[in-house]
Amino acid sequence: MEMSPWKPGMLDRSAKFYVAGHNGMVGAAVWRLLEKEGFTNLVGKRSSELDLRDRKSVFDFFEQERPRYVVLAAARVGGIMANNTYPAEFLTDNLQIQLNVMDAAAQFKVERLLFMGSSCIYPKFAPQPIKEEYLLTGHLEPTNDAYAIAKIAGIMQVQAVRRQYGLHWISAMPTNLYGVGDNYSGVNSHVIPALIKRYEEARLSDQDIVVNWGTGSPLREFLYVDDLATATLHLLEKYDGAEQVNVGPGEDQSIKEIARLVAKEIGFTGKTEWDSSKPDGTPRKLLDVAKLKSFGWNPKVVLEDGLKLAVQDFRKF
Repeated sequence: MEMSPWKPGMLDRSAKFYVAGHNGMVGAAVWRLLEKEGFTNLVGKRSSELDLRDRKSVFDFFEQERPRYVVLAAARVGGIMANNTYPAEFLTDNLQIQLNVMDAAAQFKVERLLFMGSSCIYPKFAPQPIKEEYLLTGHLEPTNDAYAIAKIAGIMQVQAVRRQYGLHWISAMPTNLYGVGDNYSGVNSHVIPALIKRYEEARLSDQDIVVNWGTGSPLREFLYVDDLATATLHLLEKYDGAEQVNVGPGEDQSIKEIARLVAKEIGFTGKTEWDSSKPDGTPRKLLDVAKLKSFGWNPKVVLEDGLKLAVQDFRKF
């Protein structure tokens, strides 16, 4: 089907806007921004109210609500340990969520949908910085390949819907995220919340030594989650293409440096050691964000300021 004309411009602030996963870190940040930007008809359902893995429930929801815009930020997420321990659930749950939401959105002709992916979709040894075109050019990082395959399938579904139904859907691939509403559970947490929790517990119990996984040498890029929210709205209003768009600051630091900054912000004055028997994961993962920046977007929260906000958020619990 030929796509109908689409022109960049502001989304209708009064139109119904469904944020799938609005209670998670990413979805909540998108929701906060949309409220701030004057959207008055936001829809969100907790997983206890709507299980996105239940196909009939999802179709019933879309039939009743008929949203004009959708951000699909709902996902089963976790760090290295969770991905490596529960690959079956990470593959199955994410595929079910994506298929159900996007199939229902296609049936009810959602005008604009943004699928939220992850930078882990790219090959483990992709050239750095990673350009969008490197997708499917090499082997994935084995510790999170199941999650990555699900996200790649989501990108393919967006592209298929564009081609078959002429709907103006897009995909965004954020780098490593952190910030307000992060997961500090330990097993399921990503690197920054895991470090915040570890150093804070060490400080409170007067420990002299903190031991972190790996060697500390991998290079990682981190984006404050509220910056991802601004990029999401920016893309919805300015971008219309089949290719996924990378989202990140375009700069990286070593895990060792991140740990140093976290320890400093926490106020931990002891020693940090590294357990090299544990996996490092991908040696470097820096996104090429030239495409996104060509649309006039730039992040606003620098890492040190973001870590301060993240630590404040953690200490509220």
